[in-house]
Amino acid sequence: MASVSLGEAKAQLGALGNKSAAGEPARITRPGKPVAQITAIEIARKPIDPAESRVVTSEMPKQPEDAGTFVRTMRDGERY
Repeated sequence: MASVSLGEAKAQLGALGNKSAAGEPARITRPGKPVAQITAIEIARKPIDPAESRVVTSEMPKQPEDAGTFVRTMRDGERY
């Protein structure tokens, strides 16, 4: 766990937040003594329902061409 002074934490708050979200907590110190800690928050994820997913995908229209033809058309056309 990284320890940073309060002044450094103010200057690097965005970076400390990103690191803690990635699982690397940081301890904030004031003249050498720890006063706070930044850690990630556990976010409960909603489970995916396979049956609901099948319903949604079955209602989607089919592509008029296969993926290879689509990518080739995009690559060779003006959009690329």
